[in-house]
Amino acid sequence: MATFRKSPLPASQWLIRDFLAPSLIPRTSRTIRCLSTTSNSAAAVSPTEPSYEPQRRIPRPGEEAAPSSAPLKKPLTQAQRDFLTSALRVNQAGELAATLIYKAQTPVVVAAHPHLRPLMKHMYDQEVSHFSTFNALVAKHRVRPTAMYPVWTVMATALGWGTALMGREAAMACTEAVETEIGSHYNEQVRYLLEMVENMDREGQEIGDELKTLVDTIRRIRDEELEHLDHAVENDAKDAVPHTALVEFIRAGCRGAIWVSERV
Repeated sequence: MATFRKSPLPASQWLIRDFLAPSLIPRTSRTIRCLSTTSNSAAAVSPTEPSYEPQRRIPRPGEEAAPSSAPLKKPLTQAQRDFLTSALRVNQAGELAATLIYKAQTPVVVAAHPHLRPLMKHMYDQEVSHFSTFNALVAKHRVRPTAMYPVWTVMATALGWGTALMGREAAMACTEAVETEIGSHYNEQVRYLLEMVENMDREGQEIGDELKTLVDTIRRIRDEELEHLDHAVENDAKDAVPHTALVEFIRAGCRGAIWVSERV
């Protein structure tokens, strides 16, 4: 007698998906894990039982229904998912590049200027911490890293060595250029996230701890990157020759790398 396999889940049961999960993984065969807009206790939602708002108690006969002030619990929109996916991908790539630039610069710069060892170590250690943070977020939310990873590795290392060999001022100008562009990029992300949170609050949606933490994390990392910019200027980045051409060239490269990493 012929046997028949159970049919896949109907499309109506695919409404809640992990907004950061790779699309190549079958929808019906994996555990859902997403950056929730709700509190941690409500973050796990069954893919077969979509719930867009909190459960309300049904009043008994003769009992007036009490008005509910509980915030709505809704999944992220596709636009919000796309933004956060690209943001985590490009942030991981940017922090990879930053760690490699400092790693390449440090031996050359410190050999000629030993007094800069603590500063170079401080900036490198912070970049390693940033890189670890985004590595964890990318892994947690199943974001595919940029396919340009090997290319950025080679280019960042070459940029670090090249500017270090040009002298301390050029190395600091490199930091000035990179941190100016990265700081601006993080600022745009924070602005978008704050607008998203404000709109959710206006609509009565619950803002989850995970989303709040992400905003605070990107804010903190942005401030530390801008601190590196200040250190570079204080250590004669403006004296690099040719300063303007070098900085603009590196900034243009950063903008191009960001654009590509968001998409590839």
